[in-house]
Amino acid sequence: MTSLVIAEHDNQTLKPSTLNTIAAAVQIGGDIDVLVAGENCAAAGEAAAQIPGVARVRVADAAQLGNQIAENLAAQVLAIAEGYSHILAPATAFGKNFAPRVAAALDVAQISEITAVVSADTFVRPIYAGNAEATVQSGDPVKVITVRTTGFDAVAATGGSAAVEALAAVADSGLVTFVGRELAKSDRPELTAARVVIAGGRGVGSEENFKKLLEPLADRLGAAIGASRAAVDAGYAPNDWQVGQTGKIVAPQLYIAIGISGAIQHLAGMKDSKVIVAINKDEESPIFGVADYGLVADLFQVIPELISALE
Repeated sequence: MTSLVIAEHDNQTLKPSTLNTIAAAVQIGGDIDVLVAGENCAAAGEAAAQIPGVARVRVADAAQLGNQIAENLAAQVLAIAEGYSHILAPATAFGKNFAPRVAAALDVAQISEITAVVSADTFVRPIYAGNAEATVQSGDPVKVITVRTTGFDAVAATGGSAAVEALAAVADSGLVTFVGRELAKSDRPELTAARVVIAGGRGVGSEENFKKLLEPLADRLGAAIGASRAAVDAGYAPNDWQVGQTGKIVAPQLYIAIGISGAIQHLAGMKDSKVIVAINKDEESPIFGVADYGLVADLFQVIPELISALE
């Protein structure tokens, strides 16, 4: 039994999601290979080789793989899929983009966003916006799996010494042309990897209040900033800050929810946080049902006091 983990990377470094996905593969058992597909991605391949538990790193390096277009990446996975019992990818935008194509081409059912491994053919995954968990068993010869990264503690990034093998890259599918990419730049930690997340909801009131209240607090705590869907839809925060069922799934050491009522769609994206602090003036808000610490207060009074106390 051998698993193939598809590494998420930027052609130079591995994304943290890769380490969580390998952790799931370790629990499945057997040997673990890692595919690093990209352009000028030797550094990412060497980084993958240092991960304990990895038996072999397979590197496909070509221009047509540099932007990780789903059609080309799926074709690369399919080119080497024979012989693998499990194919795993992180349940991020990266993994969700190509994994269904692989499953469809192999004529198997994808097992999405697993949070636990029961056995080599049985997994736990959330359903109903995270309000219930389903234990699913697959009889398919190949299990195509996406891994919810918050469900697995990352393996160590160093300590291994896997062999590195160069692969022949697949030809460009010609179906998609890469036009460009606009990346948001920030000095703050990446939302999905931050140890502390400050999240604001519709109760924050405006984009100006996000800047005036949440940003100074985040700067003092070295935190990333998130937002509820209601805040994003109202234009208070950019889309890439959205936490929840239709946004990003986070599980930081500390999650501070400010002016967030706690709709189930939002809770699905943050309820696995280690410590949850809720600040809301409505004591009936559902967010207090999952909070470790709750403060019923006016955020416009409390947050400036908190910022002042942290100076």
